[in-house]
Amino acid sequence: QVQLVESGGGSVQAGGSLRLSCAASGYADSSYCMGWFRQAPGKEREGVAVIESAGRTSYANSVAGRFTISRDNAENTLYLQMNSLKPEDTAMYYCAARQSGRFSTYSSTSYRLAPYNYNYWGQGTQVTVSS
Repeated sequence: QVQLVESGGGSVQAGGSLRLSCAASGYADSSYCMGWFRQAPGKEREGVAVIESAGRTSYANSVAGRFTISRDNAENTLYLQMNSLKPEDTAMYYCAARQSGRFSTYSSTSYRLAPYNYNYWGQGTQVTVSS
């Protein structure tokens, strides 16, 4: 059974930084594709960033250039470095894993970021950015 536990959320002022971590256990290892998603009140869950088993990364347009996803395969840990945070980044952030580690070379970014492609989910960590 795959278990994902997020940490690192909190409250920060606009322009600040946070680093989220996701510890994976069970069968989730370096062969999995993993990602970060977020959901603000009253909105649908959306993909923020994903990293495939081979290392290819994909980002939502709204965070590209500000957020960086990375993984430590030895520690089975996924990270999301968030810089230049904005109030609109306020949301519950979720870590997710997909057993199939790679998407097709021809897949679109939006497809790779789609929540329905991910099988396992953590409980989430809250990020609040004040202006």
